[in-house]
Amino acid sequence: MRIAIIGAGNVGQALGQGWTRRGHDVRYGVRNPADPKYRDLTTATPDEAVAGAEIVVLATPWPATEAAIKGLGDLAGRIVIDCTNPLGMGPDGLQLVVGHDVSGGELVAQWVSGAAVFKAFNTTGFNNMADLSGYAVAPAMFVAGDDAAKKPAVIGLVGDLGFEAVDAGPLRRARLLEPLGMLWIDQALNRGAGRDFAFAVVRKKG
Repeated sequence: MRIAIIGAGNVGQALGQGWTRRGHDVRYGVRNPADPKYRDLTTATPDEAVAGAEIVVLATPWPATEAAIKGLGDLAGRIVIDCTNPLGMGPDGLQLVVGHDVSGGELVAQWVSGAAVFKAFNTTGFNNMADLSGYAVAPAMFVAGDDAAKKPAVIGLVGDLGFEAVDAGPLRRARLLEPLGMLWIDQALNRGAGRDFAFAVVRKKG
């Protein structure tokens, strides 16, 4: 598949490198493709990166996401995977800035009218997206989205990275996945768990 990843930070590069190893054609959309820090990546401006891409992946900081989307042009009919968590600073540090009535994923769907938006890759750290070796059970990656015909393509991309893909239902279930992402962040950064842990679905035998 041709995949455009908007943002080339830790998450974007972890996803892109994994998909490149599986034979996907990955291009990163960044503001300054000539920046030397991107010399090992295939880069273009964001609007150039999405031209011809079947999948558009949002790996941007939440405060920059709406503006980034508006610079991409018409994405109607495309698959858009939202990897963001709607984070901002609160009195106790990082916190979700939207929640009960709407999720970040649903806001993204409003900003890219006509696209098939899916929430995924927001519930673990970039280190796990880059390398899942060492886990006794494949970590779970939940996928929420409304387009049943296009969801298998997203499920496939999840599996390509070694995760157990779990269908989380419609996009409004991103209201559950984003707090799960916040739980991972809090455990990793504030509760001593570190980054080398992940959520998994474990089933009883028999």
